[in-house]
Amino acid sequence: MSDTLARVELMVLLLAAMLALMGLARRLTLPYPILLVLGGLALAFVPGLPPIRLAPDVVFLVFLPPVLWAAAYFTSFRDFVRNLRPILLLSVGLVVATALAVGWVAHALIPGIGWAAALCLGAIVSPPDAVAATAVLQRLGVPRRTITVLEGESLVNDASALVLYRAAVAAMVSGTFSLGATAADFAFVSVAGTAVGLAAGWVTRHAVRLMPEAFGKTALTLLGPYLAWLAAERCHASPVLACVAGGLYVRHYFSAEVSPLVRVEARSVWNLVVFVLNGLIFILIGLQLGPLRAEFRPETGGRVVWWGVAVTLAAIAVRLAWVPLATAIPRWLSPRLRARDPMPPLRNVAMISWAAMRGVVSLATALALPLATADGRPLPYRPEIVVITFIVILGTLVVQGLTLAPLARALGLSGEDRAFEEEQRLAREAAARAALQRIAELEAEPWLPPSVAEGARLHYERRLRRFLPEAVLDPTCSEVHAEAQRRLRLAVMGAERGTVIRLRNRGEISDEVLHEVERELDVEALRLGLGELPGPVST
Repeated sequence: MSDTLARVELMVLLLAAMLALMGLARRLTLPYPILLVLGGLALAFVPGLPPIRLAPDVVFLVFLPPVLWAAAYFTSFRDFVRNLRPILLLSVGLVVATALAVGWVAHALIPGIGWAAALCLGAIVSPPDAVAATAVLQRLGVPRRTITVLEGESLVNDASALVLYRAAVAAMVSGTFSLGATAADFAFVSVAGTAVGLAAGWVTRHAVRLMPEAFGKTALTLLGPYLAWLAAERCHASPVLACVAGGLYVRHYFSAEVSPLVRVEARSVWNLVVFVLNGLIFILIGLQLGPLRAEFRPETGGRVVWWGVAVTLAAIAVRLAWVPLATAIPRWLSPRLRARDPMPPLRNVAMISWAAMRGVVSLATALALPLATADGRPLPYRPEIVVITFIVILGTLVVQGLTLAPLARALGLSGEDRAFEEEQRLAREAAARAALQRIAELEAEPWLPPSVAEGARLHYERRLRRFLPEAVLDPTCSEVHAEAQRRLRLAVMGAERGTVIRLRNRGEISDEVLHEVERELDVEALRLGLGELPGPVST
């Protein structure tokens, strides 16, 4: 009982420290992941605080599924597909290039390390974690395509890195490696993981439709990522891609099939869950300094720090070289691509090149290394790999993370996004026109007084001209007119939402624009007491 109470007290302490550090980060205008990691490092030196070892199974099963699902849910599928080429060049091509380069550096610097262990280290540190990067860049108003590419990379790169990691670990344990088997494994886990994720998304979607309670619907959305992850693990597929595919699928249908109240509640619950999980992840990374001190071996001592610095510089250098080349070479080789998608501004390329902080996935995979080989001997260089991984995470998070904002300002990256603003205007204009059309269709209904229809028409005509939210209901009108106004508003809001969803489905606006307009409609529905009305609309 005392151990349980101690663990609860420790968790409360961590949550309190996390909230305090996040508040301090906002006051200092610093990226919260960096301050949380530094705070965790400081807590690791607190006398009497028991060492907290991050269990890989906890990271992979508790933390990652909802974080990946939420990241996919709030990613525009249209923009993801449009930027699939640069995303794959980063999430697959750059991961392989980084693993090979880091493996070569490690093999050259660390005496006696085999190629399998060196490539395993490369696979561990190859996938960047874009949480810190996007948190900074969104606040600075960096162009949306840059953020889309970084988010898309972070959704996929873990899958390719984990395939390389498993192949390298198998070579370390058994002494054998097959390039063909690795390629086939990557193809299988990618296709199977996507299929499992779509199936989990389909089950989640229909379970949400059948659930009568609003909180039950929200709870089912929280269950979805764990269903996708566990099912993919059972099928030996990629659980990362399963969560990504499931999150994208559910987002595509969520707007049309639940009520405004469910959407508002689900958004609030998910924001809180992701907020807490991300905060705990980064503070736990810093706290690993305590347990990792035991990994230092006398024979390597301080040299492992210099190896970690060299590996960090190698990982950064590969990205700085890869991103410009992967941006320019396809356009040099393809005139059609060059005409369809001209070379982006160099400042955007520079920002993507520098935003490459490593995170919890790298640390969890390092800690998940087996302790022994197939013949029972200790796994060679395991302590060094774990410590070097921690140094890479700390170096990239602190150095690159703290310099992102100054770099963005120095490059002159601005928040002006004409395409996004134009899509917002298109969505609101189309919604207002759909509302006017729906009012015209309902004018002949006996329950709708002419004065109510005329008031609503004037409202949407003004909105069509100015796109400003204005009140629709007149609180001084009679009870009969008030009921008519509510029925009319319900029908009109359904027409607005259906029109905006159709624009998204046709690719004329992004999911992000849909989120903006949908949020306004949901808030208005709650204000009018229409939040619990059925959600499905015609799309």
